[in-house]
Amino acid sequence: MSFLSCDGSEYTLQGPAGGDDITGLSAEPAHYQLLSELGRGFHNLSQVNMARHIPTGQLVAVKQTNLDECTEEELLQLMNEVLLSRLFRHPNLLTSRLVFSSCCQLWVLTPLMAYGSADTLLRTYFPDGMSESLIAYLLYGVLKALEYLHRMGYVHRGVKASHILLSEEGRVYLSGLHSVYSMMREGKRMRAVFDMPHHSPALLPWLSPELLRQDLHGYGVKSDIYSLGIVACELVSGRVPFQDMPPTQMLLQKLRGSHCCLLDVAPFPLGELGGLKVSRSGVDSGIGESVATGSLTHSATAPPADRPQSPGPKNHSATLHSLVQLCLQQQPERRPSASELLTHAFFKQVKRHTRDSFLSLMYPAVPITSPEDPPVSSPPAPSCHSPASTATDATEAVWDFS
Repeated sequence: MSFLSCDGSEYTLQGPAGGDDITGLSAEPAHYQLLSELGRGFHNLSQVNMARHIPTGQLVAVKQTNLDECTEEELLQLMNEVLLSRLFRHPNLLTSRLVFSSCCQLWVLTPLMAYGSADTLLRTYFPDGMSESLIAYLLYGVLKALEYLHRMGYVHRGVKASHILLSEEGRVYLSGLHSVYSMMREGKRMRAVFDMPHHSPALLPWLSPELLRQDLHGYGVKSDIYSLGIVACELVSGRVPFQDMPPTQMLLQKLRGSHCCLLDVAPFPLGELGGLKVSRSGVDSGIGESVATGSLTHSATAPPADRPQSPGPKNHSATLHSLVQLCLQQQPERRPSASELLTHAFFKQVKRHTRDSFLSLMYPAVPITSPEDPPVSSPPAPSCHSPASTATDATEAVWDFS
């Protein structure tokens, strides 16, 4: 299908097609009208806004980072992410197509992901999990990006639902380049690396046992395959496996090979799941069985009475069980590569989808559009003495940029 499949040109320096292409836009701050805030990221030093390129009217996402507030290590991280964006070109990998500075601020422009992240979609529209067809659609795009990264000699180390983004045109993007790590040393590809990702406490539920173990064996690209298995469970149930466990207990569970994922094979007694009953709905039909009303601006911290209650465990297809089991193999060498997973039977359904069927899978989610409210600034006038980020816990991030 046109949104996910790639031919031999996927490794060229061409930008994405359609509305996701921003390579021709200008690098002049005065040409951009900042609209609604989408979120914050990078240690809360970056503010991300929807913006309109005034000469063309095209909507983009603009991440502004106050460089004066960054430490030397944070500046190196920013530089590394920008350099990787220049190196990588793949239709399922979100890279910074346009980077420039204005006063003390670094401006990073990316295509606007109108459907936001998979994590936001779960919290807002699919609190009980997505349909298997939508899960296959998302994971297939992520696997295409991972296949490219692994071939280039990099391990992502940050595969999670909040780093899976969807454009209005239906293209799946993998973001989170700040966690990417090279396996190349002096022109040779290493069999294993040992570096611990920055902000690893926030990534713990998704990290593989071998990465957490931090022993002499190290870890490699198969660590991302484990993370993909956790993401599959996250998308199925609307919950992150291991998230509520103390770090020590989480590590022990992972080292023991515990599969705390698909609810119809939950490793814990059903009593711990609130007395949930097994669903008799059969294999997922491909159209979301449970949805939540609202919009992308609906708060994910709403009181329990204001949100749909979780149903009983659903019966999932044998191919989905097989995919999760393969990804969560305790020994990394037993996990398939990204290329091998792309041929898994679970993804046969992806080829049937067109743009129209993609929109039916997304129902009732709607893409964000230009707000009617007055813009944040027009034109923007950044000040080196006023930080770009004014941290507030009340801001509900529509798009996770951490």
